[in-house]
Amino acid sequence: MTDRVSVGNLRVARVLYDFVNNEALPGTDIDPDSFWAGVDKVVTDLSPRNRDLLVRRDELQAQIDKWHRQRVIQPLDPDAYREFLTEIGYLLPEPDDFTITTANVDPEITTTAGPQLVVPVTNARFALNAANARWGSLYDALYGTDVIPENDGAEQGSSYNRVRGDKVIAYARKFLDEAAPLASGSWTDATGLSIADGRLRIDLGSESTGLASPEKFVGYSGELGSPNWSVLLVNNGLHVEIQIDPESPIGKTDAAGVKDVVLESAVTTIIDFEDAVSAVDADDKVGA
Repeated sequence: MTDRVSVGNLRVARVLYDFVNNEALPGTDIDPDSFWAGVDKVVTDLSPRNRDLLVRRDELQAQIDKWHRQRVIQPLDPDAYREFLTEIGYLLPEPDDFTITTANVDPEITTTAGPQLVVPVTNARFALNAANARWGSLYDALYGTDVIPENDGAEQGSSYNRVRGDKVIAYARKFLDEAAPLASGSWTDATGLSIADGRLRIDLGSESTGLASPEKFVGYSGELGSPNWSVLLVNNGLHVEIQIDPESPIGKTDAAGVKDVVLESAVTTIIDFEDAVSAVDADDKVGA
């Protein structure tokens, strides 16, 4: 039988009570008595409303189930179904246009468009895999999938296929033309990259150019002039890293010495304590 502690109107599992008092609250400037008094008040105040909502949910579900049972052999009429859902209050009239006013939310959630990976808090390997998916090689993604057809000698095979690799490089250059177009010319013709007066310069054989939108250049890492450095660009809030190493196996085959183009990919990892994990009782939740 679960050992419980009486806290106001609540009876709290001791394992949860001890965890909150001894591990969660220290360092927060919140004393245990104030915390549990607040929890007690919230539960006491909102429990009646919560019960009413659960009853309403059961009522709606019963009406929806009945509607479907009465029409089990009939094709679905979307208009009639929508009218029914509106009549029972499941669907509400569309409101006027409005602006969400939530404040103090990170740009990663409010403005950056990208995948968000949800992983169970109980699986460290999943969490590490998701965090590492923040950045991904465009070259690897192209080479290892059917984005690049395997005809005309471009088969994947068991070892590196230069023909396929050249097609990957060509595809990536076209991608750069869309994500960070040049002021003149094309990334396809790039023979080198450099930084001058804080701006990115791209050599196109006999001439040099910059970005059509210079603000897309974020910065660089490594030592200029060294054989191994990288350029960071941004497009629509997502970053693109051009890795340069003319001495690498791939860089040797590229006119500009580019060895890879790495994209900011899965921008958010959500550590889930609910749907993705079985945390039912107090022991499960504290363990999570």
